[in-house]
Amino acid sequence: MDEDTAFRRALEHVLVSEGGYVDHPDDPGGATNMGITRKTLARWRQISPWWALPKSAVRDLEGSEAARIYRSRYWSAASADRMPAGIGFALFDFAVNSGVGRAARSLQTILGVKRDGIVGPLTLAALHAFVDGRGEPALVDRLCDDRLGFLRKLAAFAVFGRGWLNRVKATREAALALCKPFTAREKSSIPRRNDMSFLAGYRTYLVALIMALTGIAQILGVEVPAFDPHAGGQLLMEALAILFLRRGLNTEIGNA
Repeated sequence: MDEDTAFRRALEHVLVSEGGYVDHPDDPGGATNMGITRKTLARWRQISPWWALPKSAVRDLEGSEAARIYRSRYWSAASADRMPAGIGFALFDFAVNSGVGRAARSLQTILGVKRDGIVGPLTLAALHAFVDGRGEPALVDRLCDDRLGFLRKLAAFAVFGRGWLNRVKATREAALALCKPFTAREKSSIPRRNDMSFLAGYRTYLVALIMALTGIAQILGVEVPAFDPHAGGQLLMEALAILFLRRGLNTEIGNA
């Protein structure tokens, strides 16, 4: 999925949740249209102080301008355009609902990186490492769970809680549908050598050592039962041959 398509899909989801113009007395955002607050619109239009912007400007906000605000101040600001589709989708909705800084810090907490509220190269590197090791769906779930934990602590949860819960649920489902299936990767392409193979590798050297000691003992005149007393030299030569042959094979295998 290209970045434009990913943004449009995420924006459509946000707009369904945000709706049109509202000015709820219990909403700290005040006058809002398509999720764009009066303060956000004033800053976008470089009007200061923000309350100098009349509420009518919020009510008359057009969809094309709202899309530009969302892309610049939320989608790109949260680096959602540089993430796997499912994670970018979930983080974007979180950022719109609770602010880019809050969404970024939640992500950084999960990833175990500095919580500065800025999704930069270090956060993105940690994100991709998480996805490689545990999968995109796991990060989407963690992010949505963390978001729910934050929302439940807000004073306005008593008023807006049900809607927030439904929104996060819908966001989780849509984001997971965009995730690539996760398949655990092998930690190493080199087969592990277990204890039995380790002992088997040294068995040859053990046999050769016994043969060499026996041969030396017989050469020195020590009688060894079950061995031909005149075969000491032969045993020693065979032991040396085994050792050199084994070493040669290991070298050839290592250079293959």
